[in-house]
Amino acid sequence: MLDDRKLAVLRAIVEDYVSTNEPVGSKSLADRHNLGVSPATIRNDMAVLEEQGYITQPHTSAGRVPTDKGYRLFVDRLSTIKPLSSAERRAIETFLSGAYDLDDVVGRTVRLLAQLTRQVAVVQYPSLTRSTVRHVELVPVASHRLLLVLITNTGRVEQRVIETPRDVSEDTVGHLRALLNTCLDGCGLGEVPNAVADLPEKVAVDDRPVAAAVLSVLLETLVEKHDEKIVFAGAANLAAVDFSQSLREVLEALEEQVVLMRLLGEVGESSSSVTVRIGTENPDEGLRFTSVVAADYGVGDRTLARLGVLGPTRMDYPSTMGAVRAVARYVGQILAGS
Repeated sequence: MLDDRKLAVLRAIVEDYVSTNEPVGSKSLADRHNLGVSPATIRNDMAVLEEQGYITQPHTSAGRVPTDKGYRLFVDRLSTIKPLSSAERRAIETFLSGAYDLDDVVGRTVRLLAQLTRQVAVVQYPSLTRSTVRHVELVPVASHRLLLVLITNTGRVEQRVIETPRDVSEDTVGHLRALLNTCLDGCGLGEVPNAVADLPEKVAVDDRPVAAAVLSVLLETLVEKHDEKIVFAGAANLAAVDFSQSLREVLEALEEQVVLMRLLGEVGESSSSVTVRIGTENPDEGLRFTSVVAADYGVGDRTLARLGVLGPTRMDYPSTMGAVRAVARYVGQILAGS
C-alpha cells in the first residue's frame, strides 16, 4: 500500500499528464503542486511508484507517465467526482426535455455526452426485456388492415401493420383494444405471451381469426426487439487525442454492436453509480489504449440500460465521471416523465 504522500505524488502526475500530455518530472511537480517536500524526495517517491508499476518512463524522457495501474489507483482513490456547473445542468435539462420520443431522447443524449466530454459517447436503448407495457392501440387503416402501436413505460413506441383475414368492424377493434389493455397494462414484456394466451377465447368465434392475427404480430414484435440497440457519436473527437497507431482498431471496434455491448458492461453489474474500465481492463483487444466510463440509467429503482463514453486512458476522469453520472440521471428523469 502507498502512503498518503506517494498517493499525492501519483495524483499530481496524473493531473499534470492529462493536462499537458507531456511526461512529468519531479521539478515540475514541486513547482506546480504544494506537496510540502523537496524535488529529491519527490524523485524518491516517483522511483517507488515506478518500481510498483504505477508510472513508467517513456523512451529516454526524464519525466514519467501513468500506467493503467496508476490510473486505476487514481480513479479508485478519487475523493470527489467533479460536479457539473449550474449552467451545464440547466443546458442538459433544457436540451433533453425538448425530446418528443425515445429515439429523440437517445439521439440527443448521445450528442450531448460527446459534446460535454469531448469523447466518443455510447448509449444503449432501454431493453425491451426490462420494460413493461403502458398502452396498446389498435387503429383501422384499411378494410383488411390494422395498425398496432405498442407503448412501453420507457417511452419506446413500436408500430406494426396487421393484415386481417376479413373486414373488421369498429366494435371488434374496440373490443380487442380493451381486452389487450386489460391483459397487458403494466405487464413485463417477457410475460406478454402468457398474459395473452387465452385472449382468443374471450372474443366471439367469428372474431378469433382477427384476434389471432393481432396476437401473432404482437408477439413477433417482442421477439424481434430482444436484440439490444446501441448508438454512438463523437468519433471525430478521437482525431484530437493520442491514439496514433491504434486509431484504426478503435474505429473498427466501434462499428461492432457486440463490442459496444461488452464495452458498456452488464446492466446493474455494479452497485456503484459509475463504472470505469481502463486500458487492458477492456475486453476487446482493439480498445487496450482506451478507457470507458459508464453508468446505468432507468426509471425509479428500475434500471433499463447503460450509457457512457470512450476515450484515451489519458482522460480527465473526475470531469468525465461527473458528466456521465449527471446525464444518466437526467435521462432517467426524462423517461420517468414521458
